[in-house]
Amino acid sequence: MSIYLLALFIGIIAGLRAFTAPAAISWAAHAGVLNLQGTPLAFMGAAVTPWIFTVLAVVELVTDQLPKTPSRKVPMQFGTRIVSGALCGACIGAPAGALVAGLVAGVIGAVIGTLGGASARGALARAFGRDLPAALIEDVVAVGGAILIYTAL
Repeated sequence: MSIYLLALFIGIIAGLRAFTAPAAISWAAHAGVLNLQGTPLAFMGAAVTPWIFTVLAVVELVTDQLPKTPSRKVPMQFGTRIVSGALCGACIGAPAGALVAGLVAGVIGAVIGTLGGASARGALARAFGRDLPAALIEDVVAVGGAILIYTAL
């Protein structure tokens, strides 16, 4: 699969769950599936990085279910997702010398994932009559999508 599509898709995952995407990418870099050695993003493959992002991803999965969690479309949340998508897209592009193109694809994916995910989750929540089942479906899509992208690298 094209690195540009993978960068776009990991950006979409970042738009759904901001820390799931970098957790998957850092595990891929740490395992040597994604070679970031000699790039400015080599820190993603450090021994501690995947653990940090995994803890953040688990915390995000839990806090997303809380009623007081702010919308993903508020500036701080939206910005975090864009930065996450940019970082992950750049990581996918970097080994092929396409760091900037990967970054751009990751940002585009993050915007799609943020806005599309909010819309889909809202529709599912209305259909179910409550948000929890919709949130759990979104969690499965985000984690499952991240695993699929990891295996495609």
